[in-house]
Amino acid sequence: MDTGGNSLPSGADGVKRKVSYFYDPEVGNYYYGQGHPMKPHRIRMTHALLAHYGLLQNMQVFKPCPARDRDLCRFHADDYVNFLRSITPETQQDQLRQLKRFNVGEDCPVFDGLYSFCQTYAGGSVGGAVKLNHGLCDIAINWAGGLHHAKKCEASGFCYVNDIVLAILELLKMHQRVLYVDIDIHHGDGVEEAFYTSDRVMTVSFHKFGDYFPGTGDIRDIGYSKGKYYSLNVPLDDGIDDESYHYLFKPIMGKVMEVFKPGAVVLQCGADSLSGDRLGCFNLSIKGHAECVKFMRSFNVPLLLLGGGGYTIRNVARCWCYETGVALGTEVDDQLPQHEYYEYFGPDYNLHVAPSNMENKNSRQLLEDIRNNLLENLSKLQHAPSVQFQERPPDTDLHEADEDQDDADERWDPDSDMEVDEKRPLPTRVKREAVESERKDWEAPKGIAEQARGFDIATHDIASTKSVDAGPMAIDEPAAKVELETSNKASDPMYPKP
Repeated sequence: MDTGGNSLPSGADGVKRKVSYFYDPEVGNYYYGQGHPMKPHRIRMTHALLAHYGLLQNMQVFKPCPARDRDLCRFHADDYVNFLRSITPETQQDQLRQLKRFNVGEDCPVFDGLYSFCQTYAGGSVGGAVKLNHGLCDIAINWAGGLHHAKKCEASGFCYVNDIVLAILELLKMHQRVLYVDIDIHHGDGVEEAFYTSDRVMTVSFHKFGDYFPGTGDIRDIGYSKGKYYSLNVPLDDGIDDESYHYLFKPIMGKVMEVFKPGAVVLQCGADSLSGDRLGCFNLSIKGHAECVKFMRSFNVPLLLLGGGGYTIRNVARCWCYETGVALGTEVDDQLPQHEYYEYFGPDYNLHVAPSNMENKNSRQLLEDIRNNLLENLSKLQHAPSVQFQERPPDTDLHEADEDQDDADERWDPDSDMEVDEKRPLPTRVKREAVESERKDWEAPKGIAEQARGFDIATHDIASTKSVDAGPMAIDEPAAKVELETSNKASDPMYPKP
């Protein structure tokens, strides 16, 4: 029986989950620029739907504490982080060499508040990982995160800081093994590359492959050295529908969970794999996309849900709202509630949108070949790798602003009669709020070891794509992909240049 998600069957998965949700009201104000398809406003639209569906009252809501320089430098190079902190639209013309060096300027433009934006979305993902590590929730959600293309030393594909890698490094402090699953239409290259030689992080990416950004993610890319067989790539063609997608997703992920036995799962829920996406070419329905969340939820393993791509923003908001309901185990009505962005969803004003009649270029034979190939690779993993533990370093000390009432414990009870936020009516427009970060709240205990559990994270040992070292590496060192079969960037950009 297929269990999990929002159907709440009897049995283990019938239990409601404790969910921590991270949202900064400032995030929707960041603007990549005119004509750019990445629109952080979609996060604000998602939040408005969650508020008006009444889903916020069933979660603990946190404003993320911004990530500090040194938090970002656990993966990223110091000079790259310094560049992101200092660059502004006014000064960029004086730093053309640096812009080119760090791949900033076209797909990844300089805009007002760029570094604050990075700090905010990274802080939400790391904060979610800390909540999971402390056992304070079963599922943590940061829809502003999931920017999977960013590399150690450069921006890529609208992504500047790789919040996913930072969150995984945090989870590795507590868990022997962490699983990363990516259902964005684009290959999760930045995360795969970071852990390509590690057997403590398995990366699984389902993506469009062939003349498509970023050009990586061949089924033959399986990991290297100790990480061999710990990278799985599922290359798909145009028009894949719900049935075809889950013909692969469920058996592959079921086998991954059986063989790898992760202590925590990070699921990147990029919504550009939905039907009708501005940049995408898949044909998934919102329910089909959410079925991945439902399936991974059913394993009762600590789960971090992140955003990612998604460029038809009304559908992104629909999708992530519905998937929040799936995480909570709550049915969400198809009729959208009246709210400040209601007119975005016309003419039907429904949560779900029918997929198109586009051709599915993924034949059953192709799907069978992919499935058999990947299941065979998984069969070569005899058992989950063991890790010799050392004393665990302290968790990152985060004190996010709790957006709930003082008695947060009552918020956990989904059957509570308590009316949330009844004294704070939702404004007709989400206001721009002045966010004052208290950096002392993010200060970790003095002398915190910058390493995961038995996991050396010397950032200078994390290779970049431009500095490939094929020599032996430490068993758990997050490293660059050593043998890139394809170019890191396809000839075509992610979207047409003006």
